[in-house]
Amino acid sequence: MCFDHDSRPPIRPIAGGALDSRDVTLAAADGNRLTAFEAKAADPSGAAIVILPDVRGLHHYYVELAMRFAENGIDAVAIDWFGRTAGLGRREEGFDYMPHVNATTWPGISADIAAGAAQARTLRPDSTASLFTIGFCFGGRMTFLSATLGLDLAGAIGFYGPPVGPGRGGSPAPADVAAQIGSPILGLFGGADAGIPPAAIEEFNTALERAGVEHRLIAYPNAPHSFFDRKAAEYKEESEQAWAEVLGFIRAHT
Repeated sequence: MCFDHDSRPPIRPIAGGALDSRDVTLAAADGNRLTAFEAKAADPSGAAIVILPDVRGLHHYYVELAMRFAENGIDAVAIDWFGRTAGLGRREEGFDYMPHVNATTWPGISADIAAGAAQARTLRPDSTASLFTIGFCFGGRMTFLSATLGLDLAGAIGFYGPPVGPGRGGSPAPADVAAQIGSPILGLFGGADAGIPPAAIEEFNTALERAGVEHRLIAYPNAPHSFFDRKAAEYKEESEQAWAEVLGFIRAHT
C-alpha cells in the first residue's frame, strides 16, 4: 500500500480557491464506466491536471489532492482504476484492491487515462487549458506512460513511479519507451525507497536523455516510498519541496 487509509496530502488548504467540485461518471473508449472526482479553480491559471491514484483507486487522498490543485488555480480530475471489475464509486477503507489491481490491463488503463484527460478538457468552455498528469506509485508509473498516449500533454509528473522493470497489467517500462514520450517529465522519488533504487532512476534518466525528452528527476535523500503524506511529519520539508517542484513545473509549462 502506498498510504494508510487516513493519509492525506501534506498541503495547506486555501479558503475560497475552489469554485466547484463533484463526483462524475466517465465513459472510456472501450465502453468502461468509471468514477472520477473533478474540482474547478475559482481563479483558473490556464492549467488542468488528471490525477492517477495508487493501487487503492479513487481514495479520499486523491479527492483532497484535487481540491488542493483547484485552490492553486489548476482544474483537476482524479480517476478510479477499477470500474471494469469493482463497479462505480469511491474506494473506502476495507476495499480489497489487489484482486482488482491484478485484473488491470495496459489497454484498459490507457483508455481510462484518456477518459480522464477528455473530462479535464471540458472544465473550461474554450478547452484550451494546458493539460498535465500526476500519479503516485502504480499511478506514478502510469503517469510517465501517459506521455506516450498522444494526449497532447503539457507535462507528466510521477511520484515514486517505478520507471524500469515489468509492470502490472502488461504496462511497459517507462525507460523502455522513452523515445515515445511526447511531453516534459518531472519524477519525484524517495532516496531511501528500496523498490526504486538509484540505479533505476539513473536508467530512466539516461533513457530520457537519449530520447531528447525534457525532464527533471529528483530523489530526496533518506525519504521513503510514499513520503508525500501529512502523517509523515518527519518528511515535512521534503514534501514542501516536492509540492513546490510540482507547482513550479506546471507554471513553467502552462
